[in-house]
Amino acid sequence: MSELASRLKLILQRINEISSSTNSLVRLIAISKTKPVEDIIELYHAGQRYFGENYVEELETKSNHKLIRSECPDIRWHYVGHLQRKKVPRIITRVPNLDCIQTVDSIDLANRLNLILKKQSQKLNILIQINTSNEKQKYGIEPKQFLSLYEYIRNNCPLLICQGLMTIGSLNNVQSENDQDFQVLTSCRKDLCEKYNYKLNEIELSMGMSHDYERAIQAGSTMVRVGSSIFGAR
Repeated sequence: MSELASRLKLILQRINEISSSTNSLVRLIAISKTKPVEDIIELYHAGQRYFGENYVEELETKSNHKLIRSECPDIRWHYVGHLQRKKVPRIITRVPNLDCIQTVDSIDLANRLNLILKKQSQKLNILIQINTSNEKQKYGIEPKQFLSLYEYIRNNCPLLICQGLMTIGSLNNVQSENDQDFQVLTSCRKDLCEKYNYKLNEIELSMGMSHDYERAIQAGSTMVRVGSSIFGAR
């Protein structure tokens, strides 16, 4: 077994150990930004299906690479970077096997996505990105405003399937092992479920990366975005 496949196996084992104690299903998104397609193919053959990218151009290039198309037919791409409205047509029409955009944080972006999807006669999974740390330099909607965005998408964007919520935690909180960001996102999920009478396990929570995915799962994450712990340092 290669070093890459071994690291993937270790991460999956740890995810399974923690999630079994929380009685939840957790999906691993392998964040492959800046990494070569050969690494993605190797992990795909080791069983990994979900991969995440941060830049539209890189996602477009990789998803259309002839080796990815031929050797990874069931690959599923998640977009986890900030998405500009002007790049919506590009990501919708030029990225095969796009499974989810995790970073929807405004009515303008939701409307743009829904419009382009309508032209393509397709639907798309999304997550609402919430700025749980209230940092001005971070993207994401404020926690107190996310319910209105969810309601707008639910009522006006029928081609967007909102599966849940996503956050990128504050680096300060990560370094101090402060789980405030996770607590804010789980609280948002609770508010959403109470308003619409959903069960908690019906709403995905994407939180946790290489440095804190274990604590994120313990806090309720159902989707972790792990890059360097699998692929190595960038």
